[in-house]
Amino acid sequence: MSMHSFVARFSSSAADPLSLSLQSRNATQADDEDAGIPIELWGSQAGFGSLASQGGHSFAVPKVPNPAEFLRMHTDEHEGKIKIQHGTTCLAFRFKGGVIVAVDSRASAGSYIASGTVKKVLEINKYLLGTMAGGGADCQYWETYLGIQCRLHELRNGERMSVAAASKYLANLVYGYKGMGLSMATMICGWDKSGPAVYYVDSDGTRMKGDVFSVGSGSTFAYGVLDQGYKWDLSDEEAQELGRRSIYAAGHRDAYTGNTVNLYHVRENGWEFINNYDISKLHYEGPGGITSEGYGYSVRTAEQTSRSAENDAMQEVEGDLV
Repeated sequence: MSMHSFVARFSSSAADPLSLSLQSRNATQADDEDAGIPIELWGSQAGFGSLASQGGHSFAVPKVPNPAEFLRMHTDEHEGKIKIQHGTTCLAFRFKGGVIVAVDSRASAGSYIASGTVKKVLEINKYLLGTMAGGGADCQYWETYLGIQCRLHELRNGERMSVAAASKYLANLVYGYKGMGLSMATMICGWDKSGPAVYYVDSDGTRMKGDVFSVGSGSTFAYGVLDQGYKWDLSDEEAQELGRRSIYAAGHRDAYTGNTVNLYHVRENGWEFINNYDISKLHYEGPGGITSEGYGYSVRTAEQTSRSAENDAMQEVEGDLV
């Protein structure tokens, strides 16, 4: 089916000439192709709602009497067929040298690992990053739309939108759909006139400013490393190591976190992608390969273990002599 058929069928603007034209041209074809498909299955204009509408942003909700109740009836809360289970670990913290953003790359659907190469850092613009936790489609849609608005603001006003304004815009945007099934927990991170800044925003419209945030099923493990290692005057290398080691800790202990670590550093001149690190290699080899020390305790305590073995052997020998 063509995209025009989707737009014609689900356009919410009856007065739009383009929509009327598409409807008249494709009505017969659309009816033939879509016969027997309930309107509830199409959801929010089949993803093309913003293409069909003119003027301000509009996003149609499922055509059911109560979208929130519809979601509850068909998902986990009522033993429904749709199992919405999420797992991830994303973190961001600011320090004197900017903002460190670190995420894993595993996408899970319950116990099923759907992908190991998901890019959970969304590059809104050169000075602004957003992380992705919850529903991947929701995060990607709304943060991409935020990027559009940031660019329009820059063109209209001749300066970049601040991190505070960008996070407030996103929080206000998703608050309008509270209770309708959005799933999003993100950190909006960047550098503006006030310096480095990190804001937490979720799909309920919650917005918080802070120095250290971690989100996802593995966040408790990440916080354990962050809390003991964080301080404002970290060097760039120390900060990058703290972010990398924190995601490793989550990947090592949380089944829904893993595969690789993507590490970003936001500075005054914009963000920089540092590297992608395999969590298994970090465990045995560390971030520098076979020449560096691995993160796993068995690697870090190997010398002590060998000493203990030598002592045990000596004690056995002495016991035999006695």
